[in-house]
Amino acid sequence: VTPHPGSTPPPRYTHLPAKQQTRADQRAAVSSSPPSNPAPTQPPGMADDLSAATVAQVAANQHALDTVFVQFSGYLVFFMQCGFAMLTAGSVRTKNVKNALMKNVLDAAVGGVAYYVFGYAFAFGSPSNAFIGHGNFALSELPKSDYHFYFFQYTFGATATTIVSGSVAERTSFYAYLSYAFLLTGFVYPVVAHWVWSDSGWLGQNGALADGLPLFGQGAIDFAGCIVVHIVGGFGGLIGAAVVGQRIGRFDGNGNVLPLPGHSATLCALGALILWFSWYGFNPGSALAAVRDVTASPITLSSGEVILPDPSITLQVAAVATTISASTAGLTTLIIVRSLDGVNDLLATLNGILAGLVSITSCAGLVEPYSAMCIGILGAACYVFAARIVLRLGVDDPLEAFPIHGVCGVFGAICTGLFSTEKLQAYAGYNIRSWGAFYGGGGRLLGCNLIGIITVIAWVCAILVPFFAILRHFKVLRILPEEEIIGNDMEKHGGYAYPEDVVGEEMPNRKSMDPSSVHDAQLNKIDEFSDTEDDMSFGGGAAAAPLPNGAAHDADMEKGMSLGNDGPPAPPAEEFTEGLVDPPDDISDGR
Repeated sequence: VTPHPGSTPPPRYTHLPAKQQTRADQRAAVSSSPPSNPAPTQPPGMADDLSAATVAQVAANQHALDTVFVQFSGYLVFFMQCGFAMLTAGSVRTKNVKNALMKNVLDAAVGGVAYYVFGYAFAFGSPSNAFIGHGNFALSELPKSDYHFYFFQYTFGATATTIVSGSVAERTSFYAYLSYAFLLTGFVYPVVAHWVWSDSGWLGQNGALADGLPLFGQGAIDFAGCIVVHIVGGFGGLIGAAVVGQRIGRFDGNGNVLPLPGHSATLCALGALILWFSWYGFNPGSALAAVRDVTASPITLSSGEVILPDPSITLQVAAVATTISASTAGLTTLIIVRSLDGVNDLLATLNGILAGLVSITSCAGLVEPYSAMCIGILGAACYVFAARIVLRLGVDDPLEAFPIHGVCGVFGAICTGLFSTEKLQAYAGYNIRSWGAFYGGGGRLLGCNLIGIITVIAWVCAILVPFFAILRHFKVLRILPEEEIIGNDMEKHGGYAYPEDVVGEEMPNRKSMDPSSVHDAQLNKIDEFSDTEDDMSFGGGAAAAPLPNGAAHDADMEKGMSLGNDGPPAPPAEEFTEGLVDPPDDISDGR
């Protein structure tokens, strides 16, 4: 059963997803439909004109409300850039704050150019095929009335790109990162978006394979982007972190994890809460409309109940599910980490909230509140244990972007095939050939989403592994060890983000260093790192013991910030700094 008539949309709407195409068709039908019977007291002809004008105005108002809703949701999603910037800045040491903020700013700027020139055309351009769109480059021939949809989709692409910035923080070349941001926003992400969300993509509900039907006769459902956004960004971050290698001082010679805490729990908390707030544009906004179409074809459910598609219900369900999943995941993470490490870990709790937000993204408008609670609990568990496994494998992901976005993105896409209900799926305007397996919907939807997960992971790896490997081969992927020790801010951005931390004597840069003053142990460490970097396995080196989510977060954060410095007072950190420079008396050895 499909929720809308099967008529072919007018040519001007063919670039839009099926839901928007149908709404456009209905508006056109309403504006051209014959007027209702005039009231007998009105002069002949007057009622006809009044009725036609009223119907046209109602259709115009509906379009305006839907446009404002999607546009404002895009504003909220764009505000995620502020959340990511604060979260990343708080999670790095003070010597890299400017660099982290600059990369987050340029994610939006570079992404804006890349998505304008190429991204939208590859994702939703007309004409198109099952693999990619190839029209509307630089928004050519795109009606101005559809610009709100372009803007909304751009903010999603910029979000996918920003996820990676945390995974490769503190040691990645500035220019290598810019090239990656352009590639992901302009090509990698848009192709996936076309597969799932366009009207012709092979993986989505409206695509047609060789038999003329969607995949398994159903097609994948990814309501707000676990597959399209979070798997792309999360696995892109994993690849980047693995290929670029570990930060100096993150692991000892035996592969044991050493603490490198960020400098500001305050900024981390602010960033996480901003992201939570912005998610109310990400998930509810994915309804793509706010007003019910009274002219839409009714849907008969398997129970015999007849309903009309209603995006106003979908966006309300999405908001409630988002809140419950995030809240439950945060509390669950707190309980798990407390039971494992004996610490009420703030940073782990914040990441747990984000894990709950990611986990519910793919099915936010399609599940009942109690299902959202289950998803939040399970998503938190996925995050906690995935974070420990990643560390054990020796992969240095400073913001735990892969456990949050990659692992929970996979889990969330699976949840759609398990928890989605037939009725809520119909309200959202999706096909209801199959729904959640836990509600008797069979396994076709789950199978489609599993194929989508595997295919998208393979696509991201096929593009980004060679890309990062080429940059590494030509030694443009990672900054020099000396630069990493001093910090990106002094070397690349003209000074530290907190100039009040440096008093009396300016911190020297690498060019002013006297090699004879460098401690032998420091030289050995740099040489050792340079020799082993090219020999690192894809996993990032030797196996490492898991970092306790509690003690290694809050306790080391407290130690690292006790004197306003940017690093822990652990012996390896002192080894990297003693003899390298002579800091002012009022600056601790942590610098």
